Amino acid sequence: MTPKPFNFPAKRRTGLLLLTAAVAATAAAAQASNTHELSSLSAGKLGAEVHGLVRTARAVSAVASTVVDYEFSLRGLRKDSDQYRHSISEVHLRSAKRFLKLCEVNKGFYVKAGQFVAAQRVLPKEYSSTLSALQDQVAPLPFKVIKGVLKDNLGPDFTEMFESLDEEPIAAASIAQVHHAVLKSDQEVAIKVQYPWVQQQMTFDTRTMYFLSKTIAWLYPQYRFEWLPLAFADSMAAELDFIHEARNSERAAKNLRNNKLIRVPHVFWDLTSRQVLTMQFYTGRKIDDLDFLNQLGVEPEKVDLSQFTTMVNSFLLDHAVYRELDEEFRKDFCQLWEALILKDLNKTLRLGERFGAGKYSRYLPIIFTGTPVESKHAFGISTAEKETMINELKSLLFDDLSSFMETLPPDFIAIMRIDGMIRSIIRKMGVSRVTRLLTYTKYAVYGLLCSKLDVESSRSPMKSYFAVEAAFLSFIATLKYVLILIKVLIGSIDSTPWRQKVNNVLNYMHSKISSEFWGIVVHPVFLLLWIRPNVLF
Repeated sequence: MTPKPFNFPAKRRTGLLLLTAAVAATAAAAQASNTHELSSLSAGKLGAEVHGLVRTARAVSAVASTVVDYEFSLRGLRKDSDQYRHSISEVHLRSAKRFLKLCEVNKGFYVKAGQFVAAQRVLPKEYSSTLSALQDQVAPLPFKVIKGVLKDNLGPDFTEMFESLDEEPIAAASIAQVHHAVLKSDQEVAIKVQYPWVQQQMTFDTRTMYFLSKTIAWLYPQYRFEWLPLAFADSMAAELDFIHEARNSERAAKNLRNNKLIRVPHVFWDLTSRQVLTMQFYTGRKIDDLDFLNQLGVEPEKVDLSQFTTMVNSFLLDHAVYRELDEEFRKDFCQLWEALILKDLNKTLRLGERFGAGKYSRYLPIIFTGTPVESKHAFGISTAEKETMINELKSLLFDDLSSFMETLPPDFIAIMRIDGMIRSIIRKMGVSRVTRLLTYTKYAVYGLLCSKLDVESSRSPMKSYFAVEAAFLSFIATLKYVLILIKVLIGSIDSTPWRQKVNNVLNYMHSKISSEFWGIVVHPVFLLLWIRPNVLF
């Protein structure tokens, strides 16, 4: 029997024709311009436009090829079959490699976009693992181009502000490069200079990405990632504003002012603009430089995970993309983490509903702790539980993942992205999963009891009052954390009558050290003692 020939649905056939037409319309630019010519023209307006068309042609071609690959490879397969799951995994991997090549060839914001997507933890693992290999390193621009940017931003006589300015950069990435300099005061500084055509290139490339994403959504209504290009554009807009980054840097310095292990470079505002950022120069090493840590005698497990965002190469400190969590959301997430560690199923599901996860709330423990919701173990997982978890995850379709991510608030997705980055770093350092989970728990407990105290103490004239209150609540937070550790330890031991009795006592003590209780009681008591010190006598 002759198999029936496969035909694309009319809507998708039209979409592919439009994509093909887009490729044909820009192919002439690609053929007329070789790499050398594009490099020489890229600083000019015409060169930037031609280069943009060529990048767009490559992107459209990659997307069209991917659409065809999915259509042909998955046709006729039942979505709940093992063959479908095997085939779609292979297509995911081929497509991810295709986009990896696209990002490497197009460079610039395509590399940034690939890194952004890889860090989201919202796409299939084949995409995340493949695109995570992207490196944001480029050949530096000639100093005459950088000199023009400095002249436009700092004035025609900017060289008079420096004792020396190295023309060779110490680092170069997709949007800027960094030069070492010495001020007249003998202060060493690092000058981060943005490439002159970056803003125009970002607008061009992000519009292309948005168009392609909308096209895919039109072809496939089940596609739920239209928000990705917009989120990426917002992230890049913040990263291109060096004044915004400088303010974030000062905020980080203020928040970490009592930490003796961290140095946040000082910003020189008279030498800073939207395209130029001048900061105090520090030498340093990456946090995952194991050889350097070994030389210092520092054990990776003892490095504070909360400091990862600042303990990187000092001359490339990046404070561009910060996010301040909504206060109610922040408290809810702290409670969620407690519930995850204590295996409190009802509380986990209730908080998941508040975050908008709905029926997918049961997968939150898998996402953050790697254990199924029914597991009785906070850290480990039995063979039976592992098999159950694998089978349950197999039943999930890509549409389920899309629906889940679509319902989550942006703050939650941002936390998932940062958690993915931290996991990647500690994996390189050989830090155990238990260390990560306990560190998160510690700060979740502290965050519930001691929220906003640092902000209040820095703005209030009663600094000593807030210092005493903070110390007391810190003690309560430590006590609560110890109780959680004991409960986790007790929970990992086989069930016995004595364990149940101990558990009952711990549950009672834990309930009495709730953040709501201490937040309501401690503040007015301390305030009364501050206003009337003799009230107790």
